[in-house]
Amino acid sequence: MDMPINAKATREGSNKNVQRYAQLVVLVLAAGAIYPVLYLRQVYQNSMMLALGIDNTQLGYLYSILGVAFMVSYLPSGWLADRVSPRLLISVSLLGTGLLALWYATLPNFHVLLIIFSGFGITTGLTFWAALLKRVGWLAGEKEQGRFFGVLDGGRGLVEALLATIAIWMFARATTSGGESTSEGFEHVILLYAITCLVLGIVMCLLRDPPRPESSATKDEKPADANLLKDLKQLTRMPELWLVTAIVFCGYHFFWATYSFSAYLTQDGLGLSATMAGVITTIKLWMRPIGGIGGGWLGDRFSNLRVLTYALALASVGMLGLIFLPALHVTLLVVILAVLIGLVTYTIRALYWAILDQCAIPSRITGLAIGIISVVGYSPDVLLPLINGWLTETFPGMLGYRLYFGYVFAIGSMGVLAAVALKKRIDRRNCA
Repeated sequence: MDMPINAKATREGSNKNVQRYAQLVVLVLAAGAIYPVLYLRQVYQNSMMLALGIDNTQLGYLYSILGVAFMVSYLPSGWLADRVSPRLLISVSLLGTGLLALWYATLPNFHVLLIIFSGFGITTGLTFWAALLKRVGWLAGEKEQGRFFGVLDGGRGLVEALLATIAIWMFARATTSGGESTSEGFEHVILLYAITCLVLGIVMCLLRDPPRPESSATKDEKPADANLLKDLKQLTRMPELWLVTAIVFCGYHFFWATYSFSAYLTQDGLGLSATMAGVITTIKLWMRPIGGIGGGWLGDRFSNLRVLTYALALASVGMLGLIFLPALHVTLLVVILAVLIGLVTYTIRALYWAILDQCAIPSRITGLAIGIISVVGYSPDVLLPLINGWLTETFPGMLGYRLYFGYVFAIGSMGVLAAVALKKRIDRRNCA
């Protein structure tokens, strides 16, 4: 007996939803595995410098060169994402990052590290970033942007937290009961991430591209007269694009500030051990699934832009707390605040790409728009390592971190203003 038309349509719709979520899971695993090895400083900063034989200034140079590689990669990354299979791009990214991480695990000298970090910028910027974001945008429905991007950031945070928990256990076991040196323990951590990237890269190579949802296929269509220069000109004339860029730029400062929490918590006045600081920053990583998925759900429920604005404001207030609370000798309160800032920061990361859907950007050049926003929005990758390194070397101890967090507070507050301005422009356009 033939299946009733309505039942058949319902079943097909259900199958498409399963496919969409299955694709999203694969993207979450890839995103969660590829970035942690680049940013081991957020949990192991002091141990990392000891193992590699570098100081704060050299550490700043490593992350600055990584940022430069990102900046060079972001715009062509958007162009590639509009033209090349996301599966292929993501596979190349995972395999390349894994191989570079194996080299990193040899604990080479500073000049070799500069080459490795430059390579990381290419494998996670040029071939990965815009392809990931565009694919998630394809998978999400018009009213699911916050949810899907929230699951992406929260889910990758869950993957990162799981890997970080395994890594900190390995590191603690090796350096305490195992009797190994800090350098050997750090080497084990790098190898964990290297092997994970390589395995996932192989899995991605073996997968087949699933059929795109119908709405995604139409989004990917390019007119016959598509022209890169004309597309760039069209995008750069959109005020909404630049306001989103400002929000990403300012919001990303908060995320970068969390990379310094491990070293900050070991300063005089707080005085936690390196292992305890690592445990706390690992707990902070566990806030990412909550902040990402929860923030995405709240954004779809109330308004992505409204929730993002409140999150930016709360993160700004949190920076003030990190500046002034240590003087009161309330270590527990500072620790709780650091974890809560992580929670809010992950909400910001989950939502500042979801608001792109509200900016009336033509879908055929969404990848290019992501590239433009990323070039400016993620420029803190270049600036902040140098600022952080200079401040902490010039003003040793807690003072350097207070000045650094004060700078982040000032820039982050501007992000609140940019979000308010974008809300007004969108409301005026919707009322027109």
